Amino acid sequence: MRDRDARTAHELPPASHGATELLGVRATRLDLARRRVALDDGTDLPYDRLVLATGSRARRLSGLPDEATLRGLDDAVALRDRLASAPSVVVIGGSPLGMEIASACVGSGCRTTLVSQGTPLTRQLGPHLAGVFVSAALSSGLTLVRTETAARIDGTTDAGRVVLDSGETVEAELIVSAVGDVPNTQWLADTGLTANGAVPVDVRGLARPDVAAVGDLAAFPTPHGVRRVPLWSNTIEQARTAARALLHGDQAPPLRFRPYFWTEQFGLTLKAAGRLPTAGVPTYLEGEPGGGPALMRWSHADGSATAAALGLRVPIPRLRRMTEPTT
Repeated sequence: MRDRDARTAHELPPASHGATELLGVRATRLDLARRRVALDDGTDLPYDRLVLATGSRARRLSGLPDEATLRGLDDAVALRDRLASAPSVVVIGGSPLGMEIASACVGSGCRTTLVSQGTPLTRQLGPHLAGVFVSAALSSGLTLVRTETAARIDGTTDAGRVVLDSGETVEAELIVSAVGDVPNTQWLADTGLTANGAVPVDVRGLARPDVAAVGDLAAFPTPHGVRRVPLWSNTIEQARTAARALLHGDQAPPLRFRPYFWTEQFGLTLKAAGRLPTAGVPTYLEGEPGGGPALMRWSHADGSATAAALGLRVPIPRLRRMTEPTT
């Protein structure tokens, strides 16, 4: 698929929502007192209610000028083209994205090394599921390098070089980083709406009665503190909740987090509903330990559970029913 075809495949049909779309412009400043948003083309937009949904961008490591990140379709097309010649690759970051990128590199015939602080996926999934995926990755030919602290890129030579905390280096023709994201809140710096780089909101998604924030830049109250949950499924639920709150205030229902996660890498697929990461060994409802197809459940002290389907086509509603508190 050529670049143009790849983009066309992801284009949306003509909008029928009735809203006015302003494309190719960027918000540069928010005036809360006057209720106006300034755009980079000189336009000054008034509002009665405002939704902040400016998302986030890939966190970049300093050093290598042509360091690659993966955030949007253009990034994916560029990475695909780079992999066509099967270069040696170093992927920095043991997150789900880092592991998915490494999986694609290995699948493209690239000699691939993943540099990770600790065991990949442990922070996101817990040690049991992380172990399953790491085992599959190593069996597929991935080289794993664990570090205690963040690796850095040395751009002082023509070669792509990653420097580890031990002082050792790993070189490759292509370096790809997957070390998290940064909320796009810089244009809100003088509004008082941001904290720790995000926009904290209440249980309905409101930063103030006339301003909502949703998606990657919003920090919601969760059972584990106020934090961002940058998953597409949560973004959809946040948006619905915040829209109702802007229209109905305290009469609107609060957000009910229903965490859902999925990934596909190194020949394995995983769907999980409920709290992640998990601790301990699950109960196997189908299948058995070893990395084969399985349906697993972790029970929690509050009566709820986490359910995960590995290599099985289990409907999401069924997984979510398995997470409900027991009576």
